[in-house]
Amino acid sequence: MAANSISYREACRQAIREALLSDPKTFVMGEDIGRYGGCYAVTKGLIDEFGDERMRDTPLSESAFVGAGIGAALTGMRPIVEIMTVNFSLLALDQIVNNAATIPHMSGGQFAVPLVIRMATGGGRRVAAQHSHSLEGWYAHIPGLRVLAPAVVEDARYMLKAALADPNPVLIFEHVMLYNMEAALDPAVSEVDIDRAKRRREGADVTLVAYGNGLFKALAAADLLAAEGIAAEVIDLRVLRPLDTATILASLAKTRRVVIVDEAWRSGSLAAEIGMRIAEEGFFDLDAPPRRVCGREVPMPYAPHLEDAALPQPAEIAAAARALVRPAKVNP
Repeated sequence: MAANSISYREACRQAIREALLSDPKTFVMGEDIGRYGGCYAVTKGLIDEFGDERMRDTPLSESAFVGAGIGAALTGMRPIVEIMTVNFSLLALDQIVNNAATIPHMSGGQFAVPLVIRMATGGGRRVAAQHSHSLEGWYAHIPGLRVLAPAVVEDARYMLKAALADPNPVLIFEHVMLYNMEAALDPAVSEVDIDRAKRRREGADVTLVAYGNGLFKALAAADLLAAEGIAAEVIDLRVLRPLDTATILASLAKTRRVVIVDEAWRSGSLAAEIGMRIAEEGFFDLDAPPRRVCGREVPMPYAPHLEDAALPQPAEIAAAARALVRPAKVNP
């Protein structure tokens, strides 16, 4: 690692440490987050600094410890709950969807639920069908939740601070393939926006919309296209709810073509929602139909070559964009 670089994993750890240092009401709870240091080593060493009162190892019961986190948030604490993987969050759907997301509304604003839930998401680690889902689009469907997907190290470092300041429940999805990624942090930056998407690359010919690990595949696709003289603009959604439609439409107005990258399944995907918003609000800016590059609609395979085939890849994204910019000529 370069002297001025930091890993995504370390950025997450520093964000949690800063939160614990700045507010005595903040604590972390989840499976193996204490003595073991977290399944992805994000919380490694924090129990030695903060003790087991503020780094609480929990039983293997997501419904119980997410429910406990909601109760703690209701009583004025600032819990950071870690769910080991998005797949296991399904065991806490009642707590997240029927309680955390609805209590502020159902109480007429009398109660806030300032809860942050972190969880790993996505495929690529060769851990098969039960540990490789991308379900963040499901949660982005739920009113009352804010859903974040930090892709770059800077967002991994500073989104947690903003999430903890939100009086409503916030879900942070960290893609498993990003923890080892390294990048330099700008010392002048100490906070990031959790309301708007971010343009990561300028371009004039086609817009690539992505989030999480899909962002880096979109950037790689943009490099492939640049070698052919096609300038792709890359938008990092990073905030999945509330969705920043304005930034997408502003890019579309410039490029007039769009490819949406989503590792989740195509049917009912976040990509489908984005495509419909473009159709409703940006139809007359389109010079070609929107295209989607999504995960294959199969349970995630274990075999490496099959898993790679099931996930969006840069060449596939580039091909979709190329077909919009340079459509095949049809002979009369």
